[in-house]
Amino acid sequence: MTPLDVLVSTTDPDVPLPVYSHPGDAGADITTRIDVDLAPGERATVPTGLRIALPAGFAAFVHPRSGLASRHGVTIVNAPGTVDAGYRGELAVTLHNTDAHETVSLRRGDRIAQLVIQRVEHASFVPVETLPGSHRGEGGFGSTGTGAGSP
Repeated sequence: MTPLDVLVSTTDPDVPLPVYSHPGDAGADITTRIDVDLAPGERATVPTGLRIALPAGFAAFVHPRSGLASRHGVTIVNAPGTVDAGYRGELAVTLHNTDAHETVSLRRGDRIAQLVIQRVEHASFVPVETLPGSHRGEGGFGSTGTGAGSP
């Protein structure tokens, strides 16, 4: 597989570029460019120092890191965050500390999220009077449960 070239610039020379931790990883780790303390229940938009130029037809999705979530209860408020191909500003991640008791301290250079690059399709939205039927029909939230009381 040939890697996709994504142009990257940084706000200063010490900001690390996104990096895949292991061969075959879907997400490249991105880091905070500042120190931040997240009190219990607090959220903060954290700058990464990264700016990217994606090719047309691609988007980047900012996902939480499972280690931060499991060890500290830190997640991303709008997960996954979407970076459109035309955006050229600094990437920032809105982190949320879900822990009810402990403050989480992140230091400049700590990994805070994963950046997943994906091809995206553009749709033509075609108005119609009625939609074709489907097996699921109009069943919404929770409609695929297996019985009474299913979550």
